[in-house]
Amino acid sequence: MNPPKTDARRHHDPDVRGFASDNYAGAHPEVLAALALANGGHQVAYGEDDYTAGLQRIIRSHFGAGAEAFPVFNGTGANVVALQAVTDRWGAVICAESAHINVDEGGAPERMGGLKLLTVPTPDGKLTPELIDRQAFGWDDEHRAMPQVVSIAQNTELGTLYTPDEIRAICGHAHAHGMKVHLDGARIANAAAALDVPMRTFTNAVGVDILSLGGTKNGALFGEAVVVLNQDAVSHMKHLRKLSMQLASKMRFVSVQLEALLAKDLWLRNARHANEMAQRLAEGVRAVHGVEILHPVQANAVFARLPHDVSERLQKRYRFYFWDEAAGDVRWMCAFDTTEDDVDGFVAALKEEMAR
Repeated sequence: MNPPKTDARRHHDPDVRGFASDNYAGAHPEVLAALALANGGHQVAYGEDDYTAGLQRIIRSHFGAGAEAFPVFNGTGANVVALQAVTDRWGAVICAESAHINVDEGGAPERMGGLKLLTVPTPDGKLTPELIDRQAFGWDDEHRAMPQVVSIAQNTELGTLYTPDEIRAICGHAHAHGMKVHLDGARIANAAAALDVPMRTFTNAVGVDILSLGGTKNGALFGEAVVVLNQDAVSHMKHLRKLSMQLASKMRFVSVQLEALLAKDLWLRNARHANEMAQRLAEGVRAVHGVEILHPVQANAVFARLPHDVSERLQKRYRFYFWDEAAGDVRWMCAFDTTEDDVDGFVAALKEEMAR
């Protein structure tokens, strides 16, 4: 059968890539093939379909028999739903000052979730039990939002990684205070690839209660999931997802993408490649006089400082973002489809602009 004709036309050059975000990448071909596989015929809506059931089996293979996935549309939705699931109306969330939920979600946890974020400055984006204690107090003070959750990201907003032992220490400390632990795993695949351990090693195995599982940054077209790891920690997840406008009617098209990533090793292949390209980029940048790498390059992000005018000229050749424009700090991200030629071309362009 010939493919159906369409009036759609391509509006971009598919050979152009940048280093602004792994969200800029398209969907992996294997994910697109899975979407086509799930299309056709009728499947029950709102998660009662065969693909969402299949996803549950795959999630349990990664996170244990008690894990349950609730597919959602996007990462902000996953975080807001997950945090609501482990807090009361008067609850607060302790997080790093640089956390994505604090700086890059438009106030959604506060405005949509009704949550108070209790932030802590960190040098590398990572919380510790000692840093958590700066906000972990006042549970009986009716004048203060009650700390009920510690939220960490793996990897962090600054591209750094927690070791499993570091997360175990955080979970033990939080649980001792009666608090739960949420992990923002928008780039959890990159973390697992970098640490060379299964995802369970730094999630349910060390005490994380609830997880935002990323898909979009690792090759999905759209879609993430809230994964409940500790069933005793949450209640009414289905109602919260609907109330938060994150319930997909045609959920099979979210679930099948996560299934395509997680059923075998596509998630790991994509993440390893992105991480390797970031290492290649960092090695090339280190050889450029006048450019400083700011944080350890542990996953698929490179943070650097260079002259502001150089960055502005370079941005006309490759897309990327300032991280702290006043300081001259920038962020370069690699994706599953970043090539060695992309990296080498960018480093060559950087050298040219630095020499001007």
